[in-house]
Amino acid sequence: MQLMRLGEPGSERPAVRADDGTVHDLSGLTADVDGAFLASGGIARARAALDRGLLPRLAVEGVRVGPPVAGIGKVVCIGLNYRDHADETGQVPPAEPVVFLKAADTVVGPDDEVLLPRRSVKTDWEVELGVVIGRTARYLDSAEEALDHVAGYALSHDVSEREFQLERGGQWDKGKNCETFNPLGPFLGPADEVPDPQDLGMRLRVNGRLRQDSSTRRMIFPVAELVRYLSWFVVLRPGDLINTGTPAGVALGQPEPKPYLREGDVVELEIDGLGAQRQRIGQA
Repeated sequence: MQLMRLGEPGSERPAVRADDGTVHDLSGLTADVDGAFLASGGIARARAALDRGLLPRLAVEGVRVGPPVAGIGKVVCIGLNYRDHADETGQVPPAEPVVFLKAADTVVGPDDEVLLPRRSVKTDWEVELGVVIGRTARYLDSAEEALDHVAGYALSHDVSEREFQLERGGQWDKGKNCETFNPLGPFLGPADEVPDPQDLGMRLRVNGRLRQDSSTRRMIFPVAELVRYLSWFVVLRPGDLINTGTPAGVALGQPEPKPYLREGDVVELEIDGLGAQRQRIGQA
């Protein structure tokens, strides 16, 4: 089962895709796939309604796919969580997770246009596993307890402007929060249907050329530890998103001239079991 939101920005309809590929309307069960839905057992209710044949079919050809979670409160990001990515960018792998925040309004649909910021010359790609919180998490003590607070997983693209991030002073926020800089989806995979979040292949291509090819097995800090660790610094609430870091293969780590994104480029990314995205790069 895959939870989705379909329709134009601001008017998305909640939906669920069954194992046979058919898509069904969830709007009779919930107004949206959001934190309140996730916290109140919405995934189980949706599964039960789908199994009982209570959800009407939807025609989805030509319909935009939106981000699979609405009303995200915060996006918590983890930097340098793959040793090979730290190595390629000339940075020391961290002893504790590197944490920064990304504004929730950067989140867009998986196939929406990504806009190069004005005066940008170093916009970069980053395929990441997204973790969506399903229960309020604070001061968790164990990895097992942490995973009990995860609603599901999604493919996330943490787009970054490296000059803004690294060369303009201050913290990383300036390079991470430009509009459209977090495509998410195409769907939310329920946690109980992802057997091992630490065994997912992940790939990203730019104009058909494979740039990132790795696995979540290579994370320095696995999902369970990230959720536990973060809960001691911020309250994680239902619907919050955690971007768990990217592996090697970003433009920043390439030889000169580094192949940063340009208008007209096409980025395609995927994570095993969590679908694929395709974005055309435009200009703000």
